[in-house]
Amino acid sequence: MTAVPTVHRPPAGTSPATGGGTRAWTVTALLVVFMMVNFADKSVLGLAADEIRSDLHLSATEFGLANSAFFLLFSVAAVAVGLAADRLSTKTLILVMAVLWSVAQVPAAFGGGLAVLVVSRVLLGAAEGPAFPVAQKATLAWFPDERRNLPGALVTLGVTLGVIVSAPGLSWMIQHHGWRAALWTLAAAGLVWAAAWAAFGADGGHVVGSEAGAEAGPTTGTEARSSVGTEARSSAGTQAGSTAGPGVAADAGPDAQAPRSPETRAAAPYRKIFASRTWIGVTLAYFTSYWSVALMLVWLPSYLRNALGYPTDLAGTVVVAPWLVGALALLAQAGITGRLMRRGAGSRRARGWVGGGLLALGAACCLALPLADGRTATTVLVALGFGLGGSYATVAATTVAELAPPSRAGGALGTMNAVVTAAGLAAPAVVGALVDARGTDGYQTAVVLSGLLLALGAAASFLLVDPQRDVARLDGRPPAPTVRPT
Repeated sequence: MTAVPTVHRPPAGTSPATGGGTRAWTVTALLVVFMMVNFADKSVLGLAADEIRSDLHLSATEFGLANSAFFLLFSVAAVAVGLAADRLSTKTLILVMAVLWSVAQVPAAFGGGLAVLVVSRVLLGAAEGPAFPVAQKATLAWFPDERRNLPGALVTLGVTLGVIVSAPGLSWMIQHHGWRAALWTLAAAGLVWAAAWAAFGADGGHVVGSEAGAEAGPTTGTEARSSVGTEARSSAGTQAGSTAGPGVAADAGPDAQAPRSPETRAAAPYRKIFASRTWIGVTLAYFTSYWSVALMLVWLPSYLRNALGYPTDLAGTVVVAPWLVGALALLAQAGITGRLMRRGAGSRRARGWVGGGLLALGAACCLALPLADGRTATTVLVALGFGLGGSYATVAATTVAELAPPSRAGGALGTMNAVVTAAGLAAPAVVGALVDARGTDGYQTAVVLSGLLLALGAAASFLLVDPQRDVARLDGRPPAPTVRPT
């Protein structure tokens, strides 16, 4: 039996032609705050590192392992919920995550020693693991591909804003009221956000499709739901009578098959997506970037206080410097990528090369650290190295959203995030061991190691990432030629 084509109405406040609108940007703003709370939760132990180590009598290695515990179920949850996001309402998934991670803060906030802290962080990691890919999926579903760079960057910007906004206040609270009071504050913030999301959050997008079993209209109580990538992926627009994709000339020739619209793309097996050079390259590049993010979260406050000699109150302010650099880098990347794609550049250049350039600059700064003379020069290099090196997330999310068919987007994003966040499992423990073995010199060794990893990630982004090529291979057609931006 042939399914009757079904037209889903676009959500209220959106433009059918371009996506976006008041509702779309309201949801995006809520998800920016969602990521702010998420990363404030992640950063609190790093801000309280010296106080926790003193209170619980922990070595650097033990403290590093306690932070690594956060990522023990982080990756597993990211995969499981990422796959579920292809079938379930992202609004519901995000609401459940926000409530769970608020509750997970409570055991350590009440009291207890290392065991309670570890259990609390494991539960928190499981609740927060899927947050970024699901938030990106929920945001990008409200916008067509050529308009996704800004909203995707804003959600990623929530990561940096979470630390920038919370670090000074949490540092003050830790210093004057103790680190457990900071956990109570974060638990309350998560519950307040969950209430706002329940009231104003929504699943976004509209679908024109002919899938069997499609619903006859929007689901009751929510906006019509679509997977990431259901909008047209053309960044150059449809040219006179041509359905060619980004950067494809209208007269590309008879052998250049037009890409299928996202609605009609076949659901390629996950094994083919994960074996593509683009998925491998973007995941490797993002892994090296996330290593830097993990070090910023867990060890940067201690580095500033113990190795560079910043007083506690000043360290709580200086610690935001690399996050500020990262915020500026994210906005610049979104602007450059969007401009290139509007001018007809392929996503290999607009995403793979631009993202690789950020990682390369971050690597150069980290590797130059042994040459720095004085605290100011060291601080500047660390801020630039970690800030630029930690700014690959938007490139990764939008690239995988372009690569994967709509019915595979959540699983592809979730699995990428699971592999990437394994860096968070390893990095805190590795740096803790370096600090125990080498004292304060271990911090510099950790930064140089991060620089080497970032250089590897930059190479992967430059050499492997080419979504248009791999989309064509997944769809079983020859890659279409691209035009250079003018």
